[in-house]
Order: sequence, then structure tokens, then C-alpha cells
Amino acid sequence: MAQYPLYGKISGDDNFSSEVRGMNGVSAKIAEGGRVVIPAEYRRELGLEPGDEVIIRLEDGELRILTRAEAVKRAQALVERHVKKSRSLVDELSAERREEAVRE
Repeated sequence: MAQYPLYGKISGDDNFSSEVRGMNGVSAKIAEGGRVVIPAEYRRELGLEPGDEVIIRLEDGELRILTRAEAVKRAQALVERHVKKSRSLVDELSAERREEAVRE
């Protein structure tokens, strides 16, 4: 049974408890220039180091921060859903480039 500060104990893994887990977070202030510090615990969990780039998206009224690796992983999953495994986009691109080179 999970313990949540505002809600007490919540049993099971139902939609409500997963929603509550999603609302538990840390509070941060926006500094000059719109800067927000990502807490050290979150940076460690994501494997982020100073100087790393992240992807920031606005989705359903929320800011979502993704590592580049996670963004690439999601893009690859999206392509996999729409492109047959027997099709090679790399081979198609190479063939198109060769055709362009011949035309020039």
C-alpha cells in the first residue's frame, strides 16, 4: 500500500493511485530568463550531466523534459509503427541520392 502525503494510504495500482503518483513532485521557482533547476535526484535518474541537451515540449498544458536519448527512442518507436520491418528507409534514401547524383 502506497503512502502519499496529501491522500494518506492508497491501496492497489488503480488509475487514481497512478494519477496521485504523477502529481507528487518537487516545487521549483522560475528564475530570471525563465531558468528552472532540475533537481539533482531527477538529473541522476535521467543520467543528465552539466552541458547535456534536453528536449522540452509543451503537451496538454504541461512542460515535458526528455533526454535526447529518450526523444530518439520515441521517434524510432513511432517510425516502427508506420514502416514495415522489411522496408529499409536507409536503402531508399541512398538510392534516391544516387539517382540525384546521376541527374546532376
